[in-house]
Amino acid sequence: MTDVLTVTGVTHAFGPSSTDVVVHDVSFRAEASEIVVLAGRSGSGKSTLLHLVAGVMSPTGGTVRVLGEEAVARRDWSTVSLMPQRSAVSPELSVFENVALPASLRGMPVEEHLLRSLGLDGIRDRPATDTSLGEQQRVSLARALVLRPALVLLDEPTSHQDDDHVDLVLAALRTARDAGSTLLVATHDARVIEVADRVVRLEQGRVVGNQP
Repeated sequence: MTDVLTVTGVTHAFGPSSTDVVVHDVSFRAEASEIVVLAGRSGSGKSTLLHLVAGVMSPTGGTVRVLGEEAVARRDWSTVSLMPQRSAVSPELSVFENVALPASLRGMPVEEHLLRSLGLDGIRDRPATDTSLGEQQRVSLARALVLRPALVLLDEPTSHQDDDHVDLVLAALRTARDAGSTLLVATHDARVIEVADRVVRLEQGRVVGNQP
């Protein structure tokens, strides 16, 4: 299998002190068509790693490579997409317009089944901010998946979902994987961890245990 993502010896600090180091010498990989979970409690470094992989930040040490190239800048949504933990919907756009935004910028159509699969078709014309946090989270997920990127980065995608909607999210992750995307998911949700092909467990910014 081809490695879509390779993280090698990555360290990151937000200041000069040793206590400012939030990621310590982390290495792992993600292959094509694979769900990889970064598992750990809040403060374990999961979100920081996602942002380093996305190219939003550059690591203090080590390298991040996506499709063989160093992740030094945020890439096009067709290559790498990021769903942050906090809601990031555009308030001036409807649910459908938010989901369609990456495709619209490229002049591409949106596959309607994506909205149906995440339970969004009934609210497609509603202003995105006139929806629940759970709905906004699924809008952000659909937007991250709409171009079928090579690498999809998801930060706690089930944090605002009830049990029924968690099942929709998990199904969407599996469908994206089967369609060829690689997904890197930061979570402490055991239900998400169960569907992973690979689990990278973090404690205080360090990988613990043997990774497959």
